[in-house]
Amino acid sequence: MLAEKRERFKKIEIKTGEFFSKFLTANQYSLLSIFFALLTFWFLIKRNLVTALLMGFISFVLDFIDGAVARKTQIVTKRGAYLDTICDRYVEGIIWFGFLFLPLPEIFLPAPVWIFLAFSGSLFTTYAKAAAKEKGLVEKEMKKGLVGRGERMILVFLTIFLGILNFSWMLYLIIVLAFLTNLTALQRIYLVLK
Repeated sequence: MLAEKRERFKKIEIKTGEFFSKFLTANQYSLLSIFFALLTFWFLIKRNLVTALLMGFISFVLDFIDGAVARKTQIVTKRGAYLDTICDRYVEGIIWFGFLFLPLPEIFLPAPVWIFLAFSGSLFTTYAKAAAKEKGLVEKEMKKGLVGRGERMILVFLTIFLGILNFSWMLYLIIVLAFLTNLTALQRIYLVLK
C-alpha cells in the first residue's frame, strides 16, 4: 500500500537524499541498516525493548535513506538494488529471529510457530513478487498487496512497542502479522496467475 503512494513522499525523499548523500553512498547505508538490525537483535535478547525499538527504527530509516541517496546521486544500479533487497531480507530476518528469545506466551500455538509463520509469510510475499518478474509473468515490479515491506516494518516496530507494555499483546500482533503476510503472499500469487 505505501509503495503505491510513493509519489506523495517525493519531496521528503529529495530533501533526505540531498542531505545524506554528503556522508555515505547508498550501498553503505544499506549495509549500515544490517548493523543496526544486529543491535536490535542484541537488545531484544537482552530484553531491553526500548533500545531495541530505537535501533530497529534507525535500521528502517536507513533503508529509506539508501534509496533516496541513490536517486539523488543518480547512481541507481541493478547491483545496488540487488544489495538493497538482500539487506532488507537480512534486516527483517535478524529482527524476527530476536523475537524467539523473548518470553512470549502460548496462544493456540507456541510463540515460535507464530514467529515462523509471520516471517515465512514476509519472505513469500517478497518471493511471489520476485518470481513473477523473473519468470516474465509481469512487466513491472508488483507493488500491490495488503501489506508491503513498509507496512510490515511499521507493524514490526509496533510489535516491539507492545512488547514493552505486555508480551501477550506483542504475540497477538505477531499472530495478526502471520495472517496478513501470508494473505498478501496468496493475494500476489492470485493476481499473477489470474
